[in-house]
Amino acid sequence: MANIRIRNIQITEACDSEIIEQEQALSFHQFVQACGQNDGWVLALFEHDILQSVNTSPRQHRYLGEDLLRARRAYRLQRDFDASLTAVALMLDLIDEVHYLRKRVAD
Repeated sequence: MANIRIRNIQITEACDSEIIEQEQALSFHQFVQACGQNDGWVLALFEHDILQSVNTSPRQHRYLGEDLLRARRAYRLQRDFDASLTAVALMLDLIDEVHYLRKRVAD
């Protein structure tokens, strides 16, 4: 199980986060802060199957580095292409499929 620890950086009243070490899983609140978004946006990622939680609610889920990377990738796609979360979910599925196929071809 991969765990992460985050460090908050204060820059002129703005808070940004970066992954510095994989030691500790994030709570929902810490994950929301690390994403730089609000609770509703993170919950919408679950509604659109961009993130998945097995046997727990999104608020009880322990978030790992891979969840944070996927959420940040979703945000960038949404921002860069002015896409809905439905479109972002499809884009992420296609990106995952391309990575899988490239790996199979390389083997």
